[in-house]
Amino acid sequence: MSADAGPTYDVVVLGGGSGGYACALRAAELGLTVALVEKGKLGGTCLHQGCIPTKALLHAAEVADSAREGSRFGVKTTFESVDMSGVNSYKDGVVARLYTGLQGLVSARSIDYVEGSGRVVSVGAENQVVDVGGRRLTGRHLVLATGSVARTLPGLEISGRVMTSEQALSLDHVPARVIVLGGGVIGVEFASVFRSFGSEVTVVEALPRLVASEDEAVSKQLERAFRKRGITLRTGARFESAEQVGDVVAVTIEGGARLEADLLLVAVGRGPVTEGLGYEQAGVVVERGFVPTDERLRTNLPGVYAVGDIVPGLQLAHRGFAQGIFVAEDIAGLSPAPVDEGGIPRVTYCDPEIASVGLTEAQARERFGDVEVVEYNLGGNGKSQILQTQGFVKLVREKDGPVVGVHMIGARMGEQAGEAQLIVGWDAFPADVAGLVHAHPTQNEALGEAHLALAGKPLHAHG
Repeated sequence: MSADAGPTYDVVVLGGGSGGYACALRAAELGLTVALVEKGKLGGTCLHQGCIPTKALLHAAEVADSAREGSRFGVKTTFESVDMSGVNSYKDGVVARLYTGLQGLVSARSIDYVEGSGRVVSVGAENQVVDVGGRRLTGRHLVLATGSVARTLPGLEISGRVMTSEQALSLDHVPARVIVLGGGVIGVEFASVFRSFGSEVTVVEALPRLVASEDEAVSKQLERAFRKRGITLRTGARFESAEQVGDVVAVTIEGGARLEADLLLVAVGRGPVTEGLGYEQAGVVVERGFVPTDERLRTNLPGVYAVGDIVPGLQLAHRGFAQGIFVAEDIAGLSPAPVDEGGIPRVTYCDPEIASVGLTEAQARERFGDVEVVEYNLGGNGKSQILQTQGFVKLVREKDGPVVGVHMIGARMGEQAGEAQLIVGWDAFPADVAGLVHAHPTQNEALGEAHLALAGKPLHAHG
């Protein structure tokens, strides 16, 4: 053993984001010795550049809209402006409190937290070695949890007025005109924020519709809502080039159309962080930057697992979190059931909010052939009328079978994802859910009404 080698840990976790820290905390809780390596801040992208700060901005945007629209509810409010220094102070305060709490949890569990950039040196039977600035960490098991980073496009330099979501989180002003390149989750969330803050917003998306991974009906409803909010949509429009000239960024899209703005936000997805970390040199199979695993999150090498955004599939913090817990329990010999990828809830926090679990209508028809579908319009929901929101709950069931997909759009629909997950995860039939009593008046009640309709006894629904 080399002079700089220390003790052998039960688990070495490379990456301190949602998947990595969850794995470390659960493993330590189960009595395993753990080393957790993180090159940035504990909590990773989700806490510092992703989920938490972006949702703080979205809440600030909601407050701005409430101030602007008070007269709709008989409340005399006026909207003056958005103070980005104040918004950023609020956002950073939320992040700081959660960061402090997370640091305390890791410290309390006696986890050996190692700051620095880790690189896999060698992999062998109960002898996985990671180098962190010359310090060698040896583990009987190695968990790869290095996360993802914002993608860009070939030839498009991120600088000045061209930025990703990471830079956009630190803006000190509200740009008058914004072009959002990408109509996926990140793109529509930032489009929603900028519009609420007062920017003129144009979304450019190469695919035929926004949030293309969602059910087509949800995409159409979101596009109608965005247009009503004054957001310009360019779908089916492929980006060609961008040029910064003075205080303007000019974007050319396929066909020669030229758009100008004060800021170009590049939101074309996130790519896995695996390059230069020694994975392939150690023998770990890497495909297009991702680390393939089996259902138990084992890589091709014994004792080496992968979790989170580097594993092909949904790039969601709660997916990585669940995978981290699963791997810790698997290593501890508890034989947990694998994470059900098909039952993971998806929420997009734009206005209106989108939440879904399970198969889209198109996916269900492809898998089962014959399906039954119902859309319950929120126009029949009392709380939706109070909130002045529009949208629907769409259910997809296998013909004469269980509900296999729940798709919702409207104010606060993300809060309904929990019950939707139970419905799909437990193979509930419409009559099972229709028999449950949903509180009135709530947005949650719309789920019950939709299942009443699918069970053949619609009340507040037409047709």
